Amino acid sequence: MNIEERKIKIFAGNSNRELAVKICSELDMTLGNAEVDSFSDGEIAVDITESVRGADVYVIQSTSAPLVNRYLMELLILIDALKRASAARINAVIPYYGYARQDRKAKARDPISAKLVANLLTTAGADRVLSMDLHAAQIQGYFDIPVDHLLGVPILANYFKELNLDDLVVVSPDLGSVTRARKFADRLDASLAIIDKRRPKANVAEIMNIIGEVEGKNVILIDDMIDTAGTITQGVKALKEFGAKDVYACCTHPVLSGPAIERLRGSDIKEIIILDTILLSEDKRLPNMKMLSVAPIFAEAIRRIYENKSVSKLFD
Repeated sequence: MNIEERKIKIFAGNSNRELAVKICSELDMTLGNAEVDSFSDGEIAVDITESVRGADVYVIQSTSAPLVNRYLMELLILIDALKRASAARINAVIPYYGYARQDRKAKARDPISAKLVANLLTTAGADRVLSMDLHAAQIQGYFDIPVDHLLGVPILANYFKELNLDDLVVVSPDLGSVTRARKFADRLDASLAIIDKRRPKANVAEIMNIIGEVEGKNVILIDDMIDTAGTITQGVKALKEFGAKDVYACCTHPVLSGPAIERLRGSDIKEIIILDTILLSEDKRLPNMKMLSVAPIFAEAIRRIYENKSVSKLFD
């Protein structure tokens, strides 16, 4: 039976409609009719112009720059509208989950904003969350509803397998990314190295040492996101000083805020591989940047969720 003949509908806010259309194309569907606009005073206005009664509904929306808070509110209001329109099940598909870095109290009187966002989504009426490469995996535990956590590593690893690079080392840019880097290295049958750094303050990284052998090697730096690009560009500089050959950088979420583009443009990076969880404007696309799509894996996950099949099988 064609998936469009069944009770499933996909809607999107304004953060990354391009990805939503790609996901619908993978499922041989059309994007649902929903207008997400503003009143003259800036309040968000949502108008869903088709019936969703009894449907299994998926709302695709990254809570990303340049309008993080607006996109979050669009998602919450869309969910509320769908709940009040008698949708049977509402699935929040959040390729990039904003506020994920605020996942703990790092110092006194800090908020735990990642938990607050989880509470807001649940209160709005979401029955399930589908996301990719949460900054901290324990965020899944902030929800009292099911969370399906997709991984970007297989997509990135497949790309580098096709490059067939010799003398390959996968480098974790910090101690917190070691698990991701190790899984990536295992997929490429490569060795692992770690950049040991300290961070004097937010968005400022200072390279201290490199644990592992990189001299004369092709290197892949992998992280879940590139934000201001300080960690990545300082890492590339240090790797070159330690004798690395070509240095590649890759990430799931190209946040690329503030001075990121200028830093990347001035860095000695052979190629930057990113995924399209966040929509990038043309001024943030560099000649040495390659974007891969997460649409196929999100489409397959949606299909499996709808058909009550295992999502974890995608990564076996």
